Amino acid sequence: MSSIVNLTPTQLKERLDSHNPDLVLLDVRQDWEYEICHLPGSISLPLNQIRDAIEQFEPSQAILCICHHGVRSRHAALALQGMGFESLYNLLGGMDAWATQVDPNMARY
Repeated sequence: MSSIVNLTPTQLKERLDSHNPDLVLLDVRQDWEYEICHLPGSISLPLNQIRDAIEQFEPSQAILCICHHGVRSRHAALALQGMGFESLYNLLGGMDAWATQVDPNMARY
């Protein structure tokens, strides 16, 4: 079983800025949180709905899980790992860290 790779906000930015980021950005926060701020191109799928909607993803896809501070996203990545997904990433510090380290103009809550 592969391990979950933690990415810092700056590491993620570098990857997103590359010509082929090759990541599914899976935001596992609640809808109201996603409405406040999110990464462009991210998919909103609250943590409690992952098991019901997992068929929209391929186990071979690289998936980066995102939440507010990095805790729920870690749980999401662990759940996906248990369902056979192998290329999993977690955004360390979540959207709050992204806003402070990469995009200071992003709304915070």
